[in-house]
Amino acid sequence: MTKPLDGIKVLDFTTLLPGPMAGLILAEGGAEVIKIERTEGEEMRRYQPPWGKEAVTFTMLNRGKKSLALNLKNPVQRARLLPLVGESDVVLEQFRPGVMDRLGLGYEVLKAINPGLIYCAITGYGATGPKRSAAGHDLNYVGDAGLLSLSHGTPEAPVLPPALIADIAGGTYPAVMNILLALLQRQHTGEGAFLDIAMTDGLFTFQYWALGEGLSTGQWPKPGGGLVTGGTPRYQLYPTADGRLMAAAPLEEKFWTAFCQAIALPEVWRDDAKDPKGTKRAVAEIVASKSALDWAPILAEADCCCTIMQTTEEALADPHFAARGLFANRLVNEAGAEMPALPVPLAPVFRGDDEARSAPALGADNDEILKGKPSTSWTSPRSKRPASSI
Repeated sequence: MTKPLDGIKVLDFTTLLPGPMAGLILAEGGAEVIKIERTEGEEMRRYQPPWGKEAVTFTMLNRGKKSLALNLKNPVQRARLLPLVGESDVVLEQFRPGVMDRLGLGYEVLKAINPGLIYCAITGYGATGPKRSAAGHDLNYVGDAGLLSLSHGTPEAPVLPPALIADIAGGTYPAVMNILLALLQRQHTGEGAFLDIAMTDGLFTFQYWALGEGLSTGQWPKPGGGLVTGGTPRYQLYPTADGRLMAAAPLEEKFWTAFCQAIALPEVWRDDAKDPKGTKRAVAEIVASKSALDWAPILAEADCCCTIMQTTEEALADPHFAARGLFANRLVNEAGAEMPALPVPLAPVFRGDDEARSAPALGADNDEILKGKPSTSWTSPRSKRPASSI
């Protein structure tokens, strides 16, 4: 199957989650992704739990890539990268600002080798600004961007986000999106680009409603008080009799009416604008009177945007996702064991067949890629490409 990124070569210097997942998406789209690792390998290889010789998370995020192990602090080994820079379309890195410059691999140096190179730098706070060099992880970024303030539980019982939102939504997805835009722009101009992807910046998009409300009215949303963060009985998690949770989201009036009828909510509580807290209590009491098994067919029949929350294990076994082929692609390790590959947000037309692919062993592709020929200079074939060619 021909894929949209066939012929695109990516040098991936990233570790852990944001960059490796971006590289995975590009690889699933057909790109050749070469993972540049230090000689002892990136730390995620040693995470728990293992699956064969490598951590299962490393294997999932690096499916279908190649591995090139080098000591980037060694100028001789670093020089062996120069031919690859000339042959490549994308460099993906995730160091703090200035690190690649100190290694002699910054954008200006690589651009001089390959003017058509797309250089994507993923950082926590961006390449510029007072916080550019500050250390941080996902929780710091969602906290600094204000996103965490909208729904974090209470000071007595704070709730951590269920996903690494900044890493994926603020790092991975914007990186892939902008790389694809840069490839398209290069078709018209023949020029590459420097892409400054700040994970924290990407989180403001998710607060469109909070920003709009605060900027237009001067009244900023309080924790758990917004339309989709707990401020209405129409968007809540309600416990059932057996300890499961009903995910109730009948926001629109037609769905709210259908929901009220399905659960037989007394008429006095159906106008939730009068006493939202009272309506929420009344709904909670009714939902708690039946088990999840009892509620599931009632909610399905009502078709009112209400479901029983599934566990990850249950979701994996859901016939809907199987019917869509979401887990058709396979991941294989060095012992031949297989599991479903991590689904990535590619449209089905680009997802490919049920091929089994593995993550690379450390340095597995050194001989093939480097061919044993160190180089100190390189003339980029990309710089001679016509503007109409990727």
